[in-house]
Amino acid sequence: MDYQFKDIEQKWQQFWAENQTFKADNNSSKPKYYVMDMFPYPSGAGLHVGHPLGYIASDIFARYKRLKGFNVLHPMGYDSFGLPAEQYAIQTGQHPAITTEANITTYRRQLDQIGFSFDWSREVRTSSPDFYKWTQWIFMQLFNSWYNKAADKAESIERLVAHFEQNGSTGIDAVCDEEVLTFTANEWKAFTKEEQQAELLKYRITYLRESTVNWCAALGTVLANDEVKDGFSERGGYPVEQKKMMQWSMRITAYAERLLQGLDTIDWPEPLKEMQRNWIGKSVGASVKFPIEASPKSSPKERTSNEGGAPPLSFGEGRGEAIEVFTTRVDTIFGVTFIVLAPEHELVPALTTPKQKAEIDAYIAQSKKKSELDRMADTKTVSGAFTGSYVINPANNKKVPIYIADYVLAGYGTGAVMAVPSGDQRDYLFAKHFNLPIIPIIDIQNIETEADPTKEGKYINSDFMNGLGYKEATAKLIAFLEEKGAGKAKVNFRMRDAIFGRQRYWGEPVPVYFKGDLPYLIDEKDLPLILPEVDKYLPTETGEPPLARAKDWKYGSQKTKDLEGGESYPYEHSTMPGWAGSSWYWYRYMDAHNDKEFASPKAIEYWKNVDLYIGGSEHATGHLLYSRFWNKFLKDMGLVIEEEPFKKLINQGMIQGRSSFVYRLIDEMGRGTNTFVSKGLTKEYSTSPLHVDVNIVENDILDITKFKKWRDDFADADFILENGKYVCGIEVEKMSKSKFNVVNPDDLIERYGADTLRMYEMFLGPLEQSKPWNTNGIEGVFKFLRKFWKLFHDEQFNFRVSEDAATKAELKSLHKIIRKVEEDVERFSFNTSVSSFMIAVNELTDLKCNKRAILQELVVVLSSYAPHICEELWVLLGNQPGTLSYAPYPKFNAEYLIEDEFAYPISINGKTKMNLNISLSLDPAAIESTVVTNADVQKYLDGRTPKKVIVVKGRIVNIVL
Repeated sequence: MDYQFKDIEQKWQQFWAENQTFKADNNSSKPKYYVMDMFPYPSGAGLHVGHPLGYIASDIFARYKRLKGFNVLHPMGYDSFGLPAEQYAIQTGQHPAITTEANITTYRRQLDQIGFSFDWSREVRTSSPDFYKWTQWIFMQLFNSWYNKAADKAESIERLVAHFEQNGSTGIDAVCDEEVLTFTANEWKAFTKEEQQAELLKYRITYLRESTVNWCAALGTVLANDEVKDGFSERGGYPVEQKKMMQWSMRITAYAERLLQGLDTIDWPEPLKEMQRNWIGKSVGASVKFPIEASPKSSPKERTSNEGGAPPLSFGEGRGEAIEVFTTRVDTIFGVTFIVLAPEHELVPALTTPKQKAEIDAYIAQSKKKSELDRMADTKTVSGAFTGSYVINPANNKKVPIYIADYVLAGYGTGAVMAVPSGDQRDYLFAKHFNLPIIPIIDIQNIETEADPTKEGKYINSDFMNGLGYKEATAKLIAFLEEKGAGKAKVNFRMRDAIFGRQRYWGEPVPVYFKGDLPYLIDEKDLPLILPEVDKYLPTETGEPPLARAKDWKYGSQKTKDLEGGESYPYEHSTMPGWAGSSWYWYRYMDAHNDKEFASPKAIEYWKNVDLYIGGSEHATGHLLYSRFWNKFLKDMGLVIEEEPFKKLINQGMIQGRSSFVYRLIDEMGRGTNTFVSKGLTKEYSTSPLHVDVNIVENDILDITKFKKWRDDFADADFILENGKYVCGIEVEKMSKSKFNVVNPDDLIERYGADTLRMYEMFLGPLEQSKPWNTNGIEGVFKFLRKFWKLFHDEQFNFRVSEDAATKAELKSLHKIIRKVEEDVERFSFNTSVSSFMIAVNELTDLKCNKRAILQELVVVLSSYAPHICEELWVLLGNQPGTLSYAPYPKFNAEYLIEDEFAYPISINGKTKMNLNISLSLDPAAIESTVVTNADVQKYLDGRTPKKVIVVKGRIVNIVL
């Protein structure tokens, strides 16, 4: 029978599911290998052909590792909390859980029909209470921990409390809020419980604080920076503004140095690691305090106007407030001519004089419309406003004006910069725009760049540093500032604490209740805290998150546990962000059904961490950074073994869409008609391009009948053809529904089969590179698989395999592909393997090979790429069903590739007539004798005796007549 891919693939997919063929063992004596994909968000649109690219690559590798004798864990799940499901719920009133379940059903069907070797017994869903119970539990561990800088690790908050009880705040070196109290042990004990809890909140790794966020009123939620584009939400295109609100945050900054150093220990793409290094943004410099010019009798907060200010005073004399800045070039302090604050800086209201208030307020309102990413990206626009106030430069006692500008961010550094227009492009443009002084501070003759501190230059306008090099000047300035109490050496990081809250419904409830303004954890035995039912999925009329709509949803009201006084207390109404569940899910795969622990120590000890992780580079500074953060915290707590979660990471490229176009004829009035011109004739007519559904185009030829049915307004369309066909235009674009270039894998599998789709996606190009989809080429891969099937069958498609011994040529062909695939898979070069398979099958076809000794091993080698057809042939060869997945990978034998013959070109009078295989061990005389006596050569000689035979050993034989 010919290759019946539909029957074969359905048969083996059912077999694998019923027999749990790919179920991993947590107690195997085999070496372990953990292969994982970034799990998908199950959208309503389902998969298109771009989505499975990474999954196919990881599946090939997982199957290959099983053949190599590894116990492979290759799981799959769903990142099933998300804004799209909630937006659909808002529009339709349907509960997000219903939408999510339907979408997951579609995804599971599509994944199964591609033939992935997932261990589905370990499936996870972040929206399942069985899963998010442990996300909530990890939140509780973070809440009950602080970061001890002396130990360089997180520790239990109880250890901090014990220290306070014994020693007060003395000796504590923690990552914490800036404004913490100083107290003795007795003072701590005298604090009320509320006062103690309020102080501890300043130390906890997860904590509440007022933060500047991207607020989208239309969506009723805070958005992450990557969810905002040009001041509008990426989903829906709604306006987004900067807003301050109380938010849960996490001190990822405590781990900044460890996150940075850890990048040197993992096998990740260097561009991705560089993105994380830049995001972490380590800078070595100094913290400098610029005292605010104010009357010694009043602080800036009390001042309502600035009438010129007090005369310059020496640092520290009645200054009250100061503006702190961080700088990597403290040696440029003598060139400071103004200070710039972020519009959100807490001192802006106090520093703004009545005269400047209207201008400042207008500028702040304008800056709220920009996201932080937009503000960082805009390097050309110059804008700002003067506050009306001044500071004193602590290095030279000079008066410096204070401005606000949105190129300074409240969350980076201190939210303030000392502006040196002679040494920074943005400061220079700002100074020119506002006509501010520009003071040179370095003589840059013979220096390539002023900003390069490794170059030696002569400082000018500063007797303080004359004759000093960069390092000496920096050290002297820091010492001077420290002596005056005006600064100190400091390491700063660009990365900020991570906001951990969303004002939406469809997310993990935060396991916290409130007594007054203070948060407390619910009891561990009350986990999971289940999402309550609400009447609508919108914020309340007073602007509270949707969870505030839940009736009687309070801690204590529905619990057997009695709280103090038998009262009940309101829960936190925000939910966790989308990255919560994805920051630890690989551990749940290790022990997916454990209801006592997030994963057992035994399972963690066995699997340790992920050996290979495949996913998109767009998650570099989101999911991948947060995952590393949580993993390091869990290690600090003694809950996991490894410092890093993912040993090796590969970023698969994007499969781009190949858009098709038809060309609408434009009439004399410039209006579109219902006539369409074929691509090759468009130069002769006035036309307008129009995207057309690629699924009604084959080999760039439009199916006119389907086109007329595609849209009602095209039912009566006319066509100007070329050679009787309508040829479409093409363009490579992002695959999207709006461009009608989305290719559904269901359609291709129906037509060609899953094995063809798998191999074709790999054949398109290197895994890491983006490449355009072109359905036109898939036919070639399908023909290859049919040719492979024919090796095992006779002309009538009866299964027929010979038990004869293999020839040297056959063994050579087999062992070339054994070695090639082994090398390619190990270096993730899957596209070149597909080409090699085609060459091998062509060679064996030409050799008319049907030997079991060759074909059975070839089936094993190909099985990772095309598992269905190989499983079928494996059984036809007499093996037990399913055992192919665990068969040993064939051993490469180099001896079969040693060349002991050479195909000599045989020339007669300088013209090549044929090739003749002759042993390389023969001397020239023996070669001449072999050639001349060969029957085929005798035909060319036609009875004539050669005048001369020229033999170049290993090259050519030329017969001269």
